[in-house]
Amino acid sequence: MNQQSTLEQLQELKLSGMAKRYEAIMKQPIHQQPEPHELVGLLAEAESGYRIHQRTQLYLRMSKLRYNASPEQINCTPGRGITKEMLTILSDGTFIEKSENLLITGATGCGKSYLACAMGRNACLLGHRTLYYSMNRFIEALAAARLDGTYIRWINLIAKMPLLIMDDFGLQPLTHDMRLTLLQILEDRFAKGSTIITSQLPVNKWYEYINEPTLADAICDRLTANAHKIELKGESLRKQKNN
Repeated sequence: MNQQSTLEQLQELKLSGMAKRYEAIMKQPIHQQPEPHELVGLLAEAESGYRIHQRTQLYLRMSKLRYNASPEQINCTPGRGITKEMLTILSDGTFIEKSENLLITGATGCGKSYLACAMGRNACLLGHRTLYYSMNRFIEALAAARLDGTYIRWINLIAKMPLLIMDDFGLQPLTHDMRLTLLQILEDRFAKGSTIITSQLPVNKWYEYINEPTLADAICDRLTANAHKIELKGESLRKQKNN
């Protein structure tokens, strides 16, 4: 079997990582090409790396993150409300594996959404499927799912996500139907998935915002149980960029 035939078979089998590495190796002088056992290892390593990269890119596309942010870009200066140690702990993804929530609060423009997206992108890189919604988009998606009969499928999709990000919680008034849907999502995800919430409202104001005692108790309980809380401080980052 010649090299071209082997390359074509690898491509037909959709072993793209192997095919690219094999083609590169075969272009090397004969005396520089690896021994058979080393070649197999290199090809397997290439295929594994290729598949991880493809999976990551798929997760990033599906996540629909608002910002292409990363933990390395987060400002952890004194008085900011988040330390390097805290960011390091969150960046290892353990809170997702433990199905813990992350509640990020602070004034408008302080970087809440950016931090949430950084955690979301990092989750994708770690192999965790992620889904981002601004509350406006969430409400639109809920209405669309009700209209076209895909509500149950939509709810089940969200329930299975290792990480759900809900951005700008508290800006839009909630109807009774929205409260029930939110509770159902949190109930389905409890101890099974992590949820990141960003809000201009401090956590102790969420009960009042939900404004329906029984549902507020249930929603707040599921959000705050086993949750990491970050209150970002400082001037608006948008103002700093404009100056």
